Amino acid sequence: MILQLRIIGFFLVLLALSHAGFFHYFGWRREFALVSLINRQMMYVHTFFVALTVLLIGLLCLSSAVELVGTPLGHRVALGIGVFWLARLLIQFFGYSPELWRGQRFETTVHVVFAGCWGYLSAVFLLVGLG
Repeated sequence: MILQLRIIGFFLVLLALSHAGFFHYFGWRREFALVSLINRQMMYVHTFFVALTVLLIGLLCLSSAVELVGTPLGHRVALGIGVFWLARLLIQFFGYSPELWRGQRFETTVHVVFAGCWGYLSAVFLLVGLG
């Protein structure tokens, strides 16, 4: 499991860094032009904190995989992170409309790949946490 956590850590650091491109990729300048200042800034701030949380989880996995697997506190932390990723997996199916991806090759591929990623993260962290 230590190797799995280190692989996850690397992946999560990359995922966190990818959030820096969201503004451009999703065309937020255009999309949010008519949105109130508070709503626009809430999206930016929430995106930053999601990225920061993902980065910190990734760094925790890279720096403390042994402790996550081998200590009672590590198990509790891993269990909490597992619940976090399980919730993210459920949101993948129940928080996003299938209209966003169904019938579109690229979007469907992204949906399936990320559902697999969230499932993998959930499983590893829950196994460590319950271990």
